[in-house]
Amino acid sequence: MKKILVVDDSATVRQQVGLALSQAGFKIVEAVDGADGARQIEGSSDLSLVICDVNMPNMSGIEMLEQVKGGGQRASLPVIMLTTEGDPSLIARAKKAGAKGWIVKPFKADLLVSAARKLTAAA
Repeated sequence: MKKILVVDDSATVRQQVGLALSQAGFKIVEAVDGADGARQIEGSSDLSLVICDVNMPNMSGIEMLEQVKGGGQRASLPVIMLTTEGDPSLIARAKKAGAKGWIVKPFKADLLVSAARKLTAAA
């Protein structure tokens, strides 16, 4: 079973994402902000994918992405940004940092599941 880390400061969003993905057969773990997400990524070798919000307290999703991808050890871990943001400069920064996708909230569960399946197939 592929394990996905959902990083979002909204418990509701974590629940919605987790429900959609667990119903599709994924195991879900959660983090409440970018700092928590970075700790979990660095401490877990069995993650197949990270789905991450952009705007969060303590550490943003893009800052988390830059830290994790810059460290080398988890550089190949695919990350999808899931956010209300549509700012092209943020999207470009996330892609430069290694994000594999950008999904705008509110999200369609089938598109999220499809993206997760595609990105975890290689993992």
